[in-house]
Amino acid sequence: MSLDNPTSLTQAADAIRAGKITSVQMTEAALFRAKASHKRLNAFIEIEEGSAIDAARAADAALASGHAVGPLHGVPLAHKDMYDRAGFITGCGSKIRAGHIATSTSTAMDRLQAAGALSIGRLNMSEFAMGPTGHNFHHGRALNPIDGARITGGSSSGSGSAVGGGVVLAALGSDTGGSIRLPAACCGIVGIKPTQGRVSRHGVMPLSFSQDCVGPLARSVEDAYLLLQLISGPDGRDTTCMDVEKPDELLRDLSSLRIGIAGGLFAERLENDVVQGIETAISALKPDVASIASAAIPDLTSMAELANAVAMSEAGAVHFDWMRERPEDYGPQIRMRLSQSLAVPAPIYLRALQIRAVMLKEFLDTAFAGADVLIAPTMPFVPPLSAEVDIGTSPKMNAVVSAMTSFTRPFSYLGLPVVTVPVSASAEGLPIALQIVARPWREDIAASVALRLEQALALPAFATTSLARPAA
Repeated sequence: MSLDNPTSLTQAADAIRAGKITSVQMTEAALFRAKASHKRLNAFIEIEEGSAIDAARAADAALASGHAVGPLHGVPLAHKDMYDRAGFITGCGSKIRAGHIATSTSTAMDRLQAAGALSIGRLNMSEFAMGPTGHNFHHGRALNPIDGARITGGSSSGSGSAVGGGVVLAALGSDTGGSIRLPAACCGIVGIKPTQGRVSRHGVMPLSFSQDCVGPLARSVEDAYLLLQLISGPDGRDTTCMDVEKPDELLRDLSSLRIGIAGGLFAERLENDVVQGIETAISALKPDVASIASAAIPDLTSMAELANAVAMSEAGAVHFDWMRERPEDYGPQIRMRLSQSLAVPAPIYLRALQIRAVMLKEFLDTAFAGADVLIAPTMPFVPPLSAEVDIGTSPKMNAVVSAMTSFTRPFSYLGLPVVTVPVSASAEGLPIALQIVARPWREDIAASVALRLEQALALPAFATTSLARPAA
């Protein structure tokens, strides 16, 4: 482990606390990687060098004076450009909010700052978090660190690129229909979409108030889970944030767990590499769990359609005034989607909301009848080429985009916790990732299974930066 480029959040924090490296040194190294990789990744909208160094100096001074430090004291991170921080721009990857300076700080950022973490900049994203491919008309797309011709997935595209590319160890994203899970899958890293209501959304740009989730992307399951624990918990500033305990510690003994495989439902729609990824996961888990069997899964197609109807209706409401007053300031793809959202009939939207609880109960009663967690594909294919989803140039764009989210949207609609983890590689070296889905509030079980897969498979990092600072 290089002290200025550690391999985990715990190693980074431990090295700073032990005085083996200063926060300033670690932050300078992260800033160097951010700047040196910019042309290759385009992961950042803004690199905040001055404020990051100031925060690192303050962290070092606090440590030297003997003040109490948090679990991430002095560790540099970066986050999706949609989290308010007082005095900083929250641009949401857009032209409309490009100069918006926040007057308060989001709860998630407050909690990371209380844990001692600092930020080195705002990460690229799909404009207003709308777009599973990660394209951005105003800032250009964040590039996949494994293969720049492939998409990063969206909308947390910069988070996937910066973490997968080794610039930072972890980043916050957001997930409304797959926006954490898709970048994690495309960039070969770990992403957690928590139970709806697990993490406060105060101070976070809204898209779909009934489906938006705040969650982490990281290089390992343990790092992602640590961030989730730090940002979770009730918050009086967000009435949708539930008063539940923070996620439990990860399980070390999985011998009583029953695994349900949802892959059979999708067999005719999956590329061979994805089928092999499921088989790899089954083989890796068999020695450690009570059982692995096919799970009875209700129709996910209808749930994906309902999820989209809800998300687009609510997004249309969020953007209604700007669409009337400043339509030309949206990128063409987002403007087109928002125009379509206004055509969703109110009865369809309300009906989708009304039947969600019924469908959730049916899903829990059937899919989880003989299982504690479900394993399902994240995407039915390897990360697509960017050219396949470029608006106006690809005749199959709509079909590819729809297929990309067909396995992620249903779990957003149901509000279930999901961990996405890479399990294998295609012949081209592209990541194959699976979703580990649990009952509400059981992120601990999903993450524990993901951790066991990570440990058993011991996959090499799909993409890390080889950039190192010149010797002083």
